[in-house]
Amino acid sequence: MSRIASTFSALKTQGRKALIPYVTAGFPFVDITPELMHGMVAAGADVIELGVPFSDPSADGPVIQRAGDKALGFGVGMSHVLAMVREFRANDATTPVVLMGYANPIERYNQRRASHDGQSAFVRDAATAGVDGVLVVDYPPEECEGFAAELRTAGLDLIFLLAPTSTDERMELVQRVASGYVYYVSLKGVTGSGTLNTASVEAMLPRIRQHVSLPVGVGFGIRDAATARTIGAVADAVVIGSRLIELIEDQPRSEVVRVAGDFLRNIRAALDS
Repeated sequence: MSRIASTFSALKTQGRKALIPYVTAGFPFVDITPELMHGMVAAGADVIELGVPFSDPSADGPVIQRAGDKALGFGVGMSHVLAMVREFRANDATTPVVLMGYANPIERYNQRRASHDGQSAFVRDAATAGVDGVLVVDYPPEECEGFAAELRTAGLDLIFLLAPTSTDERMELVQRVASGYVYYVSLKGVTGSGTLNTASVEAMLPRIRQHVSLPVGVGFGIRDAATARTIGAVADAVVIGSRLIELIEDQPRSEVVRVAGDFLRNIRAALDS
């Protein structure tokens, strides 16, 4: 059983919901990410989504785009992201880490490094670093069965997005390929855009569960404790990214971990209430 599956199983037994914060690797300071990850775990995070900076994101709104641009300006690439995960793993062997991003950095990484035994360099090195899952926005499920199998062989999960526009057929396809959990994008738009309609999420979750047996996390638009509590009542996890990025982007280095931790502790308390 993967670390992700074990985490969701334990939370289900406890009657609790997963808190999954998203941060961009190398933001807001190039060397702060492992420390920030530990701080988020201490504040109640169950899984960490670590964004891989990319110059042309299609699903990210302006807040996460700015974070990615800043990290790219520091020179952060996939090899640096994997090094950050290795550093985090030196003192945390249990918290799942999911890399979230786009196909280009993965494929470029594979082009520049040798693979062996039929395993891509990215899968090999991600597994060695301690990554638990991968969410690649622009890898459609109908083209990912081989990649999913390779990840599963290495002990990693492949996580997919579902949206308000997803058809029943699409959900069934995702169920066949995905593992770990699925991420329901609650808005028609990019991260951080619009106002979350909690009623529409509540209506969509039962439909998703008719086709998908994995835990369902909900993200895009969760910005405060009240909304997190409402979504947590129907979902298996809440994912928070843009609001967290906003809170830390202008902080001095000494305050980043504290500010992130205070925010997440408030969300954690709401989910557990």
